[in-house]
Amino acid sequence: MIKRTLFFGNPAYLSTKHEQLIINFPKQNRDEVTIPIEDLGYIVLENPQITITNGLLTKLIKNKTAVITCDKQHLPCSFLQPLVGHSEQTERIRYQLNASLPLKKNLWQQTISVKIRNQAMHLIKYGKNGLKLTRWAGEVKSGDAGNHEAIAAAYYFQNLFAIKEFSRNQKGVPPNNLLNYGYAVLRAVTARALISSGMLPSVGIFHHNKYNAFCLADDIMEPYRIYVDAMVYEITQSFKEYKELSGDLKSILLKIPTIDVQIDGKKSPLMIAMSRTTNSLYECFLGSSRKILYPEYE
Repeated sequence: MIKRTLFFGNPAYLSTKHEQLIINFPKQNRDEVTIPIEDLGYIVLENPQITITNGLLTKLIKNKTAVITCDKQHLPCSFLQPLVGHSEQTERIRYQLNASLPLKKNLWQQTISVKIRNQAMHLIKYGKNGLKLTRWAGEVKSGDAGNHEAIAAAYYFQNLFAIKEFSRNQKGVPPNNLLNYGYAVLRAVTARALISSGMLPSVGIFHHNKYNAFCLADDIMEPYRIYVDAMVYEITQSFKEYKELSGDLKSILLKIPTIDVQIDGKKSPLMIAMSRTTNSLYECFLGSSRKILYPEYE
């Protein structure tokens, strides 16, 4: 079942009754809104004047609904996660923590190879030169010892947007603002899937910053970034003004969990595909598989 994403950009009072999310707007002359909690996958809380009851938070967590809060720049900054996301969580975490270094290097090699291949296909789709990326995707070694990820990313972003000397930088010129927002949403989707698969989002296969609580999410989302890139590229072609992250642009980017992707030869909503990816990752930690299942951009 495809879960809904709700975005709250205005003051609101959120509570619960009879397994329903109850929405009231104290500063607006609007009727009360009721939504089944079981239908919810993601809730984004942007306005600082939003009140949410503890009873609702408990029900959302039990439903594995990702509750995302935003900072003063209106960017997602936190993600509420359950203490227990899977019935076999303890055993699954043990396999994750005991993963050998050669295995993690191999998994990172697979991840980066797919990411670069997807970047190549995205450039080729729009008549841009992606042949270098296609070659580099096949040259990635164990652990990406040659740092092909960084080399490919620099080439990819320089050729994707028709902006002189554009580079990917969180504080860089637009459309970096759109990429920041889209990647933050994608990160939450990834973390939610990892928790549901019984793993710790903080223990990565490559990323290992002690200040980062989502290292594994940052690892696994890499091949999925292309879908944010594609959405942002379409925005730059369709909207004359995208320097400011408007409500309309946010509503587009919040559709990321439900867009269709190609995985294992079939179309699937991204949030479902991500769960297949995280389950395949656990199988690699378990030893029953050696391959992570990632989507292929087309």
